Amino acid sequence: MSSEGRTLSIKPVLAVVGRPNVGKSMLVNRIIGRREAVVQDVPGVTRDRVSYDANWNGREFVIVDTGGWVSDTSGMAGRIAAQAELAIEAADAVLFVVDATVGITDEDEAVVRVLRRSNKPVVLAVNKVDDARLEPEAITMWQLGLGEPRPVSALHGRGSGDLLDVILAALPEAPAQSEEEVGGPRRVAIVGKPNVGKSSLLNKLSGQQRSVVDNVAGTTVDPVDELVEIGGEVYRFIDTAGLRRRVREASGHEYYASLRTQSAIERAEVCIVVIDASEPITDQDLKILTMVEEAGKAMVIAFNKWDLTDDERRRYLAREVEQDIQAFSWAPQLNISALSGRGVDKLGRAIREALEGWETRVTTGQLNSFLGRVAAAHPHPVRGGKQSRILFGTQAQTAPPTFVLFTTGAMDPQYLRFVERRLREEFGFRGTPVHVELKAREKRGRS
Repeated sequence: MSSEGRTLSIKPVLAVVGRPNVGKSMLVNRIIGRREAVVQDVPGVTRDRVSYDANWNGREFVIVDTGGWVSDTSGMAGRIAAQAELAIEAADAVLFVVDATVGITDEDEAVVRVLRRSNKPVVLAVNKVDDARLEPEAITMWQLGLGEPRPVSALHGRGSGDLLDVILAALPEAPAQSEEEVGGPRRVAIVGKPNVGKSSLLNKLSGQQRSVVDNVAGTTVDPVDELVEIGGEVYRFIDTAGLRRRVREASGHEYYASLRTQSAIERAEVCIVVIDASEPITDQDLKILTMVEEAGKAMVIAFNKWDLTDDERRRYLAREVEQDIQAFSWAPQLNISALSGRGVDKLGRAIREALEGWETRVTTGQLNSFLGRVAAAHPHPVRGGKQSRILFGTQAQTAPPTFVLFTTGAMDPQYLRFVERRLREEFGFRGTPVHVELKAREKRGRS
């Protein structure tokens, strides 16, 4: 799904690598500030890449704990080493952990060779420097040629703050999210093609005749904000001019009304798309639904003028919804009559449900556990003799929920749609678009 026109805040990724039993998982727990990584005084407890959300001084990043590095091996140890290599290639920076009490080993030097080939920024952490007596041992790690060794004690936390400062300096800044209006009532736009009853709906909701209502299509030109209380909650409603089929067909004030309508969608957090239930669903209706989805807004679909439909029309409408609006089945759908008030009282619950889905956040741990199950049950098909795999994923932002999958290569669009469907089945996301994007691992050049 396209991210054009939206600003993503993709968290930078830090891979933690090193040979077995140097204290990587304990150091990860120290960095994330909670005991999540499995820690045991037995080499090789961590076998897979495990991802966690981390935050230091207001900056967020993803930390990937890897199994202990063992070079030139086969079997499980070889797979662990391969997992660590994949983590290095997918990361923005690498934290290389060595043991001050053991000194430099052949395995450490094997890791260094891989790190140099990766051309990634590397922070060298010398762990188990529990007191000043071991600091001279940390200095000897300059020999690895990876820059200044950073002494740290994962057990006691000694030096961890300084280490985190260096890590943040090595990681790229996450792109800032686009600024939204902050505070105040939640913003709702009523959108739809001309003469579907948008102004009538706002009048019914606000309980007063504040929007001009006329049977002539296109009466409303300017978006007008109105504070409306529904179910004890106040919303800022934006009544918008009806959208034309194509902007170039609208002239004069209608052209600018179309542009202002698009602006209203951008300003809103949730859009109520009003469709005339008494008439067949049109390309214009579908275009408006797509506009709201592409703008990344929460959405509720209201089939208005229900009082003008008979049994036959309702059967046809059900068929049209199944055929034409299946792609938007994630949006709550209501049958209403803006004139009589039928079903209008249900809008408040639908709006709250859509906003809740829009702002849902899935932890990195939950997401990667889910992705692991999906990939195991339904791996990506083999293309050209190669099979792309998902290395790990992170939720880049909410509003709308946007996920970035770090993969070994390109993936079929239908497979990404399958992942999106499974995300919805697992986590809900009722009333909101879900964007799934790829960050394919760059092919490593031969050195």
